[in-house]
Formats: sequence, C-alpha cells, structure tokens
Amino acid sequence: METQLDDLKFDAQGLIPAIIQDAATHQVLMMAWMNRDSLAKTIQTKKTHFFSRSRNKLWLKGETSGHVQHVKSIAMDCDQDVLLIGVEQVGAACHEGYYSCFFRELQPDNGWKTVAGRMVDPEKVYKKK
Repeated sequence: METQLDDLKFDAQGLIPAIIQDAATHQVLMMAWMNRDSLAKTIQTKKTHFFSRSRNKLWLKGETSGHVQHVKSIAMDCDQDVLLIGVEQVGAACHEGYYSCFFRELQPDNGWKTVAGRMVDPEKVYKKK
C-alpha cells in the first residue's frame, strides 16, 4: 500500500483534499482533509478517516453520530493531488444534520438559500458525552 500512497502529492502540511461522493447517486457529500495515516486507515477499514486540522488528530467519520461512510471506491485526479472517494453514506454526512454539506445554493437575487431538508437535529446527534 505504501507504493500507492507514494503516487499521491500531499501538500506541505502532509495533507490531501478528499471529496466524498455518494457512490450510487454521485451527489457530493462533503470535503475533508486526509493525511497518509488517515488514508491508510480508510483503505484498511473501508470506512472514511480524516485528519482534523483544528484538533490536529485523526477522526473516523461517524465516530460520535454513527453516520459512517462505507468506502466503495477511491480515485485520484490527474494531478495526483485530490482524492474522490465514493461511499455508501449511513445517515447525514453533514455535522449540521443534512445528507450533504452542500445544502445551500446561491440564488442570484436572494443570496444563499437552504435547498435540502435536515435529516437529524445536530444538537441531539453530536451531543458531547
């Protein structure tokens, strides 16, 4: 696996952006950062793991909410510096309770408009224990 990871171009901080997409519908669900360790863990477990820049640590998507992502495919772009990960999403991908983090659309005359319904109340799902 190390050889495959060597093909990727991580940035100066050792990170690579990962676009997460519903494998069945191709809807973009979220974008997050990965480092070598989180990508290796993702490949090994077939569940997405990311690197939190604000907390400076690895995290499993769904570790507090149960809204995990089962990995179906991993692709890299032509420049080898962005990942596209196809997943089967369980529950909401967004920490605000929406299926996708991209739930707001720009309306030229009205600004940003919420165009999706919230799946879960984030106050209940992400409640600190």
